[in-house]
Amino acid sequence: MNNIVNNTTTANVINTSDIATNRNIVLCGVGGQGTVLASKLLAAAAMSKDIPVMSAETIGMAQRGGNVFSHLRMGKNLYSPMIKTGTADLIIGFEPGETVRMLPYLKEHGQVVVSTHAIKPVTATLSGSSYDAPPMIDYLKEHVENLTLIDADSICREIGSQKVLNMVLLGAAIRTGVLDFSLEEIEEVMKKTLPEKFHEMNLKALRYA
Repeated sequence: MNNIVNNTTTANVINTSDIATNRNIVLCGVGGQGTVLASKLLAAAAMSKDIPVMSAETIGMAQRGGNVFSHLRMGKNLYSPMIKTGTADLIIGFEPGETVRMLPYLKEHGQVVVSTHAIKPVTATLSGSSYDAPPMIDYLKEHVENLTLIDADSICREIGSQKVLNMVLLGAAIRTGVLDFSLEEIEEVMKKTLPEKFHEMNLKALRYA
């Protein structure tokens, strides 16, 4: 996998009991969107069910605005946290351009859940080049068989905070049926992870339909 120079990558390995079906999940976006937190919540939910987990996060040069992606693997006989191309069961895309970049990881008939709101990267801003969501969405529609498009930006505005984007997308991902978790299980993990003052807002985002 090619990473931007000076990217930082962290890996975590948790060994617990076996489950029948393995899952490979890629989460991708840009800095500040809550991508890493979403990955950690899914990992914690797996641990709460004694599901073995391996994860790795790669963060771009800029803390906010740089590309961020996480590999999350759940199941038995895991030897590396990195997902091979063509083997991801699910891609959770916080930004359409980053989701397009991660498509090589998706397996045949895999699922993609993606926010339709594009965030123009610094490189495009400096060069003056266009960076529009519609062509990216069209590409995803053409190349992804099982695609869920989420107008997450509008949902976040309705709820009152862009910081709940990760919960909106996690809720949508749970509803695909790919993950072996219920909304209630993610809610419990969220309550243990975030301060109580943020619970109501995040629960609303997670349950948004």
